[in-house]
Amino acid sequence: MWWIEEHRRLDRQLVSAPRELLARYEKWKDVAVFSGPFGLRLLKGFHDESLTGEWSGYRSSRLGLKSRVIYRFVAEERLFQVVSITAHDYRRS
Repeated sequence: MWWIEEHRRLDRQLVSAPRELLARYEKWKDVAVFSGPFGLRLLKGFHDESLTGEWSGYRSSRLGLKSRVIYRFVAEERLFQVVSITAHDYRRS
């Protein structure tokens, strides 16, 4: 079983998110907790991919056509660190 740690800014992003996006994020968390990063890569709908540039070391999964969840995982601790849910905007804040 994997653990999920959410950045404090994520609460503000989720308050204004549509209900459909929240449901997809909850499904993403279920897959991440029980299957880990390998389960996310196996499900084609998430289009899980590694990021480059400023986000080197992080990964991105699709929650919809525009929305992405940006995270990284620490395999030794079996931990996901969710940084942001964004509308395909990869600028760091």
